[in-house]
Amino acid sequence: MTRTWLITGCSRGLGRALAEAVLLSGDQLVATARDPEALADLVAAGGDRVIAVALDVTDEAAAERAVSAAVRRFGRLDIVVNNAGYGNVAPIEDTSIGAFRAQIETNLFGTIIVTKAAIPLFREQGAGRFIQISSIGGRVGATGRGPYSAAKFGVERFSEVLATEMAPLGVHVTIVEPGGFRTDFAGSSTHIAEGNAAYSETVGRIAAFQRNYDGKQPGDPMRAARAIIDLSSRKNPPLRLVLGRDAYAGAELVEEARLTELRAWRETSISTDFPT
Repeated sequence: MTRTWLITGCSRGLGRALAEAVLLSGDQLVATARDPEALADLVAAGGDRVIAVALDVTDEAAAERAVSAAVRRFGRLDIVVNNAGYGNVAPIEDTSIGAFRAQIETNLFGTIIVTKAAIPLFREQGAGRFIQISSIGGRVGATGRGPYSAAKFGVERFSEVLATEMAPLGVHVTIVEPGGFRTDFAGSSTHIAEGNAAYSETVGRIAAFQRNYDGKQPGDPMRAARAIIDLSSRKNPPLRLVLGRDAYAGAELVEEARLTELRAWRETSISTDFPT
């Protein structure tokens, strides 16, 4: 059966790779970006199987229009991929509250806004899938990316709750946590600043690493896109899926460390209950 996808942030990066993979699969696509003219080649490649829609994910009315456009053109919507986002590098001390708000607005509230726009339709259909593109930084706090990690952590917890609420209605939710992929995320999409010299051994090292990392990331965006296409057809998809060898290693390490710490402090944790 031909399915209809709505993907945010299709102009470049993982969103672009996934949009191309959707078209190659034969499915239909609502490709979105703040500037739909940047999607002209997708429209040309996909013909009547794709429409380009202007969408700033922080705009509630625009999100509702995008969902309505999908139904108007294709009759239904099957999969929503919340992919749009960005993350700058700087110490928390040197990141203005305005910069915090802007990154959280796009990365967290953008996901919430687009998700909420699609929920009523999925509920009425009794079917649908949300694929929430988080980051390994949503599981493991990324030094130098305070606002981004905070937002992605929020995406993960929001999506956990969403999954419990939507499962009885026939709607699946999967959180995807990519590691480093060879897109422009660490390049032109990211502002990198070492900040105060006091952070030279932490954020400074990360800033230098990110500049050298751009173009050398281990992850292949098209392979990631194919993995997401495969995920979308699974009858019982996971709540979380990490993508990339680096992401898997980081996730495994941090989860083992958390369990060790939890158990080490067990007596203190349970000592706060009323005596039984």
